[in-house]
Amino acid sequence: MRNPTEFYRDIIQYFETNYIHLGLTLLFLIAGFLIAGFIKHRVRLRLIKKSPNHVTATFISQIISFALKTAVLLITLYMLGLDAFTNKILAGAGLLTFVIGFALKDIGENFLAGIILAFKSPFKLNDLIEVDKIVGFVKDINIRETLIKTPDGRDVFLPNSIILKNPLFNYTIDGFLRYEFTVGIAYENSPGKASEIIEETLSKLDSVLKGDKKPSIAIDEFATNTVNLKVRFWINTFESTKRSHHINIRSNVMDKVMGALLSAGFSLPASIVELKNYDQSDSLNLKLDAENNA
Repeated sequence: MRNPTEFYRDIIQYFETNYIHLGLTLLFLIAGFLIAGFIKHRVRLRLIKKSPNHVTATFISQIISFALKTAVLLITLYMLGLDAFTNKILAGAGLLTFVIGFALKDIGENFLAGIILAFKSPFKLNDLIEVDKIVGFVKDINIRETLIKTPDGRDVFLPNSIILKNPLFNYTIDGFLRYEFTVGIAYENSPGKASEIIEETLSKLDSVLKGDKKPSIAIDEFATNTVNLKVRFWINTFESTKRSHHINIRSNVMDKVMGALLSAGFSLPASIVELKNYDQSDSLNLKLDAENNA
């Protein structure tokens, strides 16, 4: 067995003899990674100018950066004199791919799914999407996963394969989003008049679209205590610099509608519970009187 002292002496001697070569190799490695990062940044900027979808630009730039860094690492191994080791890596690339297909099935699946999503472009950055009952805004996509921020502030790292395999709802891809809510008025009030007041209120709100996508108000249900009106309206999510701002619009519209109806004298009754006493015995009446007098 080799003496540890001799082993450390050989390492020190190797560094003393080849320190210039090692320094140049290290410099090449650092410079290569810096150049790869610079090229990644430049490619992303060029793609963003040509394509409105930043997701595709980000993903392609990441692929290019990964390929360049891999090439720099292999060249560095050659410069260190590890030719045989590097040749084995290149020769075993086919075998390595086969092994990854089984041992790293999920990673490979998410990688391929990310490529499909990047070129298919079913969403853009800051789009509001829903996948597998997860609703949130797209913040980033990389080789393995997509980052989604939910309206309550949680960051969800969703594997790309889940997005590809499940139905995807994009609520803001074209900028138009429809909201709806129900308002109940008393039976003695006029639904037609209420509809006119609601329509007039919505026409004064800049956040609500008019024209082809004008609001609609219709009787939805004759409930036990109220006549329920269904109010539907459209908004343009592209008008706000912060795409998440439109979530507050529905609340504001509901508040304006309720205020307008109350100001016009409409009643918005709550649930009414009717109690009937089927026991007419005197003992029950005496008991109730005694409790009231107590």
